[in-house]
Amino acid sequence: ERLHVSTPKPGTRIPIAGFDVTVVSNAGDLISTPVPGMAGAGAPNPLCKDFAPRLQDSTPENYEVLGTVIRFGNFTMLDLADLTWNQEKDLVCPNNLLGTNFDVYNTTRHGTDWAGSPVLVHSARPRIAVMNNGPRKGGTQEMFKIVRGTPGFLDFWQLHYSENASKDENSPEPLIANLDSNATSHPAYYFKLSARKDGSFAVTNQRTGSSKEYPAAKSRGSAGRTN
Repeated sequence: ERLHVSTPKPGTRIPIAGFDVTVVSNAGDLISTPVPGMAGAGAPNPLCKDFAPRLQDSTPENYEVLGTVIRFGNFTMLDLADLTWNQEKDLVCPNNLLGTNFDVYNTTRHGTDWAGSPVLVHSARPRIAVMNNGPRKGGTQEMFKIVRGTPGFLDFWQLHYSENASKDENSPEPLIANLDSNATSHPAYYFKLSARKDGSFAVTNQRTGSSKEYPAAKSRGSAGRTN
């Protein structure tokens, strides 16, 4: 017998109560029309002229990943999983199909140099980034520079302190869940993101027990926003 699994095509809206989840990549296919309801989606993208392609890496399954745009009222999050550098470009060039002014960007590919191109990140214009890196996987110097160079960027939350970058390049300790690279010496700490329909949200660091609040953005126009 064969197991047949139906996977959503790019552009599919996944019915989750209270959410609007749009599939933008899956099984090597990408959306070809703008994400509905996203500010700036479909607009010509002047950043494309500076894009520099890269060679495809040696893990082809990453080319097949499911990437999503997630909306909860006015709150927006971009999660492209392990999508590759060159595929990212096709989502925002020559027109930005994803939209702009995201609240949260889950860094693509664990924050490695295989993804997270400037044209993708700076087109998405996230307010904060959350990186699911390891101590020695992801968190590269180039990636930190790209994300923090985003107009209007606020904070970079890291799952682990990155040994691939200097202390100054890492975020302040309250924005890092796990500081010790020895995973057996402490519990595995996590972040909790709590979003509200007005677009405000909070991130809680389990290690410290503290939370940081982000108010709803005052403007979501395609030309930018003011926090």
